[in-house]
Amino acid sequence: QVQLAESGGGLVQAGGSLRLSCAASGRTLSHSAMAWFRQAPGKEREFVAAINWDATTGYAESVKGRFSVSRDNAVSRLYLQMNSLKPEDTAVYYCAARGGQYYYISPDEYDFWGQGTQVTVSS
Repeated sequence: QVQLAESGGGLVQAGGSLRLSCAASGRTLSHSAMAWFRQAPGKEREFVAAINWDATTGYAESVKGRFSVSRDNAVSRLYLQMNSLKPEDTAVYYCAARGGQYYYISPDEYDFWGQGTQVTVSS
């Protein structure tokens, strides 16, 4: 079994930056795809960014050029650097992992989830 725990959320002004971290434990995820999703109140959970086992990445159009996903397999961590934040980025951000090597944008394809961290961007 895998446990995921997010940290790094908070309140930031528009234009600011935050770095989210996801700590994984239980078993190695070095050969697994991992992703960030977010969910705003009243909305469905949506794909934000992901990284494959080989460090190739993918992003939602809404965050391209502003967010950067990375991983450090040595310490079993996933990161999301968020720059130029906008009020519409406000949401609970979730870390997810799947057994496969490549990412999908559907949350249904992921086997393990963290409990989420709140990101609030004020205007």
